Amino acid sequence: MRRGTLRDYVSPIATSMRLLDVALVAALGWATYILRFGAQALPLPPYYGTAILGGALLAAILFPAMGLYRPWRAHGLLTPSARTLSATVALFFLLIFLLGASHTVLGLSRLWLAYWSAGTGLALVGLRLGAYGTLCALRARGYNRRNVVIVGCGPRAAELLRKTEKSPWTGFHIEAVFGSPDASPNLGPYPVTPIEALADYADTHTIDEVWIALPWEHGADLHQALDALRTSPANVRYIPDVVGLYLLNHGVSRLLDTPVIDLSTSPLQGVNGLLKTIEDKVLSSLILILAAPFMALIAIGIKLSSPGPVFYRQERLGWNGRTFMILKFRTMPINAEAQTGPVWNHRSKRRATPFGAFLRRTSLDELPQFINVLKGDMSIVGPRPERPVFVSQFKHEIPGYMQKHLVKAGITGWAQINGWRGDTDLKRRIEHDLYYIEHWSLALDLKIIGLTPFRGLMHPNAH
Repeated sequence: MRRGTLRDYVSPIATSMRLLDVALVAALGWATYILRFGAQALPLPPYYGTAILGGALLAAILFPAMGLYRPWRAHGLLTPSARTLSATVALFFLLIFLLGASHTVLGLSRLWLAYWSAGTGLALVGLRLGAYGTLCALRARGYNRRNVVIVGCGPRAAELLRKTEKSPWTGFHIEAVFGSPDASPNLGPYPVTPIEALADYADTHTIDEVWIALPWEHGADLHQALDALRTSPANVRYIPDVVGLYLLNHGVSRLLDTPVIDLSTSPLQGVNGLLKTIEDKVLSSLILILAAPFMALIAIGIKLSSPGPVFYRQERLGWNGRTFMILKFRTMPINAEAQTGPVWNHRSKRRATPFGAFLRRTSLDELPQFINVLKGDMSIVGPRPERPVFVSQFKHEIPGYMQKHLVKAGITGWAQINGWRGDTDLKRRIEHDLYYIEHWSLALDLKIIGLTPFRGLMHPNAH
């Protein structure tokens, strides 16, 4: 009886969370207005009411699209919190963009918008932490428990058993393991029952989840397990043994109305791609406006320090393997590679002019790349683009090198703020780039942008 407690209420709880989120966005807009202007400023002016109504409607549309109401049973506290903050940031980016397009934002207090966005983020995260913590505590005590059967007895099955035992707050309870007993599995106290007995077990026991953890080469066992479960109402999940493969954003999607297993895909599709584009357009426009006086001074310095153009254009390889011309402030004498051809930048091969060396050390030579971002060639955050001649070499030498082109190249990135830039270990740099692609979120982008002035601009490896 305890096992099924709360299960029949999952859908009403999710619906209530959606309504509560929308109500919180609207209520906090109203509350922060009073905090900013005082109760004597009521009733709300029409343009403030329009902004609050727009924010609530956007929350009703955007939050489900960003996965805020998916089950979080098997995740830690960090995952729903990070997803909620990302959704809140996306909500207010999009709201400010729409208000600006309609000129409504001109009459609004920027301090009020800051109060509203910060208060909304804290309230939504607090609501989820409270609900999540309560559910985890109940599950650890046996409520809402789900009985699980594992099919498979290899390393992946052993990993699932170990993680389930260490995470009682998920509410998963391993009831039985099926596989090939002659495979000498190392599953601790769990006996392995032959797969042939799975059908009878499913008919005589209550099973909530079946986790099939079989290597791809065990296709016959997979078919046998699925056939045994054809009359079971349990959730059946396939966890393939893909250890050692370079997989990015792997999961299940649909192609031509057919379910497919994604092994390596870009995270910036659909809503995510739209949010990333809005982030790039808005921030790069603001940065270019603020940096315009400094860019004019840099242009004058370049013209006074050496003959030649102010800007330097070079072919680079970007998103989906497409080439584009990257724009930078010129830091070398003209025709610097006329005798040598393309040369990998190395600390011992200093070719920059004195003023150019200063621009490189401070990363100011990269300011024009925000124009590339506005054009759509690059993103503010992403892997650094490389010249095609070096890509042809590195893609055969460094595992996973070409997978960094699943997203747009960036001015800054996870590798850069962790010190992997310039003449450093390319393998480690690519590992950081792939980590960024696998874990992309707006929150991660904003974290990287926030850390760049401190850990990405004046760096010893910038030369």
